[in-house]
Amino acid sequence: MCTHCGCSTIEHHHHHDEQNKIIQIEQDILAENQRYADMNRQYLTDKNIKCYNLVSSPGAGKTTLLVETINALKSDMRIKVIEGDQQTNRDKERIAATGASVIQINTGKSCHLDAHHVGHAIEEINPEKNSLLFIENVGNLVCPALFDLGEKAKVVILSVTEGDDKPLKYPYMFAESSLMIINKIDLLPYVDFDVNQSIDYAKQINPDIHVIKLSAKTKDGFDEWLTWVSV
Repeated sequence: MCTHCGCSTIEHHHHHDEQNKIIQIEQDILAENQRYADMNRQYLTDKNIKCYNLVSSPGAGKTTLLVETINALKSDMRIKVIEGDQQTNRDKERIAATGASVIQINTGKSCHLDAHHVGHAIEEINPEKNSLLFIENVGNLVCPALFDLGEKAKVVILSVTEGDDKPLKYPYMFAESSLMIINKIDLLPYVDFDVNQSIDYAKQINPDIHVIKLSAKTKDGFDEWLTWVSV
């Protein structure tokens, strides 16, 4: 078990009691998180706030995608952002430059955001009714999959600079996500990434996952994303 967040890792223990204790701790942590997540979701639903939890590996392009999304929608929609990172305010500063309201959560040694901290951030940033709230999670395809934050949907971003087998290697994240964005498609001529194979792998894990191929830089496929996030 990850000692910082309670998420699961495979360990071999010699004593059955110790295994049971670890399992119980994990269950308690996740159950407590779910309680806060349900409270967050009810609050957001009551105010008709669309909340999306953006997850990915480090460097997949979450922040750039978010900046370009805000710039495209800010004249028509009220948008606020909860920014998660282990350290620094660098991404928060990039988001703030768009004019959107943003609050930073630094997780320190922890590898994900949790619903309790997000709930406090929601209270502080106070999104308006009928608005859009983005949560940019810590760059990690493991821990954030287990922690519901109360969002409408998880959006997993997979860059073509990563392996096309990521859905098979990190199945829980793709199983929990409603949308997979294949990002940086402008780089496809320069990398070894099979788009159709990656989609097939994702569909094996989650047959219902929606897929959008786009480039936040060139805006290819970007309108489909803007439509999806606005509905």
